[in-house]
Amino acid sequence: MPYTLSAAKLQTYYHCPQAYYFRYERRIQGAAFFGSAALGTSLHQALAQIYQDWHYQDAIPRYEWIEYCWSRQNKDLTANQMAEGRSILKRYYTDFIVSQSVMRRPVAVEGRIQGTLQVQNLEFTLSGRYDRLDLLEDGLELIDYKSTKEVDPPQPDEMDLQIGLYYLALEQRYQYSLKRLSLVYLRTGDKVSFEVTPSHRQQVESVISELALQLRHDRKWLPFPGEQCDRCAYARYCPAISSEPDPLPEDAKPESGLQLVLSL
Repeated sequence: MPYTLSAAKLQTYYHCPQAYYFRYERRIQGAAFFGSAALGTSLHQALAQIYQDWHYQDAIPRYEWIEYCWSRQNKDLTANQMAEGRSILKRYYTDFIVSQSVMRRPVAVEGRIQGTLQVQNLEFTLSGRYDRLDLLEDGLELIDYKSTKEVDPPQPDEMDLQIGLYYLALEQRYQYSLKRLSLVYLRTGDKVSFEVTPSHRQQVESVISELALQLRHDRKWLPFPGEQCDRCAYARYCPAISSEPDPLPEDAKPESGLQLVLSL
């Protein structure tokens, strides 16, 4: 049975194998964070429709097309959210559509990333999502829209793992290499791009190999104490934080002795 890996899971393991064990192996629920994502969801859906449903017979769509797509995706928003979303999309139209000579049809929008990797006689399924995938002259550019109020890219090591996982999966799916990953901050109009190299693939393969050893040989999921401990949702259970940590909750998933074997 394949073992599913996402960028978020790899990033958690990289920062602390103990936290990974609590979250993904024992399925302990961390602290919940609540917030309204309605505006961000509507913006993502509108942008998907803008690129997916445009006929591409003209070089650049008129602004009325953006207004039409927004009107189809803002039904559940408040009046203030609708006005804010319209303003955000107007900025996007100016910064990223009108500024180009041609709006090119993407390879895909609102897509899923899925690939496989075999390590230590284990079969991993690599999974993820993206907002848009464009074809460059020498490969692919993956674009993620961000609706946060501030430009706050992930830490470099986290970004490298995400890039590496996407590199592996997209190359299998499209037979093109990922050349660039870009974050578009919708509220500010900023675009932050990361150039992709084969070293990203090598790094993520190395981290997955370490994880495979943990799964295969039942090694201890050692904690990596650091600044992240102050905001860790599992600190109360961690022996690196307390000499007498709390016992794991009763509804934690039982520890499995089953090893994942490559399908032959």
